[in-house]
Amino acid sequence: MSTPVRRTKLSFKGDKPLKKKKAHQKEGNARNGEEGDPQDWVFPDVSEQILGPTFVLSPSSSSPYCLAYDSTRARLQLSQLSDDAPPDRPTEVAQVWVATHVAGTASVNLRTPDGRFLSCDKFGVVGADSEARGPQEEWVAERVSPEGEVKLEEGEDKPANSLGKEMYFGFKSVHGGWLGLDELAGGKVGVRGDAEKPEPWIVRVQREWKVKAGEEERKRNDVENPGKRKIDEVETNHEYQAWGAGRSVVSQDDTRDLKKARKDGRLSEAMLDRRAKLKSDRFC
Repeated sequence: MSTPVRRTKLSFKGDKPLKKKKAHQKEGNARNGEEGDPQDWVFPDVSEQILGPTFVLSPSSSSPYCLAYDSTRARLQLSQLSDDAPPDRPTEVAQVWVATHVAGTASVNLRTPDGRFLSCDKFGVVGADSEARGPQEEWVAERVSPEGEVKLEEGEDKPANSLGKEMYFGFKSVHGGWLGLDELAGGKVGVRGDAEKPEPWIVRVQREWKVKAGEEERKRNDVENPGKRKIDEVETNHEYQAWGAGRSVVSQDDTRDLKKARKDGRLSEAMLDRRAKLKSDRFC
């Protein structure tokens, strides 16, 4: 009986083995300082990282409350966490908000899972009834201390409770009031939007969206500040024009032209011209 032929992928001497997709994702997260499960809930370092699925928690009371939306009764509510509920992640869909940034501004929109936006009117009444976003649906998130002091410097904040090293944010409406807690009749707690000083809210986002926000911020800085862009010709050539076995070839021309191009805001075009000169006609 003949031995069946074993099928293998064709390979050549000198070829480097391809890394699995998960390994690439892990390396990308490590470069951005975020290594771990992309679905984990982490603290944003700056307001720009409040993006995607968001968990907003108030640490002001002995029993933490999280901002939630009751889709059954179509109203905003503060959902009190039970003793056995994990304080570092939502336990139901109603506790999750989807954060998006308003283009050209420092504002953020918070949307419920069924498409309604968190809003505040001029009287400080907070709700989630609007299906369209406007000025009343915009919030400015600012770093605060546990005591509600605005614009805290890095490393100055200290945890106010046992929830860990939280990043506290205050949310200011377009009318100038802050999102805060409101004591109601019967010992109940509600939400108001006309607080005079910031209410410290604990915010958590998913790791993959925090990394994505960081990448978008870097790209935006490259466009707005072309003079500060890093000249990395080796990495650029490796990404867009690598020879066999991933070999990178760099132009031997003077790099002073690249520095001048970066100052003039045309670094990408200059690097493209240098790569074009490296190409052979028989490969065009």
